[in-house]
Amino acid sequence: MINKKKIENYIKKILQNEYKENWEKIYNESALIKYLNLKSGAIHGNSKSRRALANWYAIYSIFNFYSVAGFINNRDKYVKFEGFNYTDLLKFQRKQYGGKKLQNHALNNRVNSEIADKITHDNDKRVIINENGKYLINPDYLYVNGKDITPVLIKIIKAYQKILYDKDHEFEIRLQKLLEEKDTYKQLKELKEMLNEDTEARIFEIISYSILETHYKDEHVFIGFTWESIKKESLKLYKTGRTNANDGGIDFVMRPLGRFFQVTEVGNFDKYLLDIDKVNHYPLTFVVKTKRKAKNVKEELLEYAYDKSGGLQVLKERYRKAIEDVITINELIKWMNDMTETDIRHMISEIDQYYKFEMNIM
Repeated sequence: MINKKKIENYIKKILQNEYKENWEKIYNESALIKYLNLKSGAIHGNSKSRRALANWYAIYSIFNFYSVAGFINNRDKYVKFEGFNYTDLLKFQRKQYGGKKLQNHALNNRVNSEIADKITHDNDKRVIINENGKYLINPDYLYVNGKDITPVLIKIIKAYQKILYDKDHEFEIRLQKLLEEKDTYKQLKELKEMLNEDTEARIFEIISYSILETHYKDEHVFIGFTWESIKKESLKLYKTGRTNANDGGIDFVMRPLGRFFQVTEVGNFDKYLLDIDKVNHYPLTFVVKTKRKAKNVKEELLEYAYDKSGGLQVLKERYRKAIEDVITINELIKWMNDMTETDIRHMISEIDQYYKFEMNIM
């Protein structure tokens, strides 16, 4: 079955170089190439897709040991092989770019279920086979027209790695220049250029957090359990985990108010409602990667939520209370413009800290 997602240019070029006029036929007959194409969304700057490195590297680790063991175009030898050790495969994955903290989920189930669900629609023919802790890839997925395509699959994976590496280090280079720049006006100008609707999702979350943390730290509330114990406290914003962690958590939390912030994009409003539902309709402030007016985004979100409520007033009121506020790029830029030189330097320091944490380079 042919997956309908448009083929990525980098995959198309690899296939054309390898198979010339037959490249499209090879693509259409390979579930693994179509799957890698499907999981390539993160190469686009405005992509909402996660990088799916666990999935990529689960496959890559087996390909690597398969190639080293001399199994390419040697099917008779391979079908007698019992499999590669889990420990060796995981160790290889964690040595790959961005793979330091990978777990075993992709090897054990995720790749198989996604390929069956989105590519082959065949739940009985697993791609990755686990036999007592030893792993193989079903050879039927490695051969197209009687030829082993593993070398081409490895080229595609390495190309994906390089694209992500270049994207990440492009920002790293810009960030280093930002840190070295002494003129705060030029620093602010560069930050504004980094903050746009095409900013990569993880970078947008890091920059938006740093702006919000800097903006709110100079705001205060008075809090205490008794009149005598009331104290003036600054608002403190905490980043709760890694970006795109897929852990069902909330992106930022503010103390002492207990305010929740969720970073997202305009697009499918179902994602907003899912975020609201997963915290049992606790009020959320959405930080949205758009230059549209926050008022318009909030109005459309409420209208969408009301439509989903089926007209029930109790649900409409619940959603109204759950959408505490919407912050867009416009507000983030406005708050940057109001910052002092000290604030700007603090904000850049925060961006640097959380970028290095995200990229495991601290």
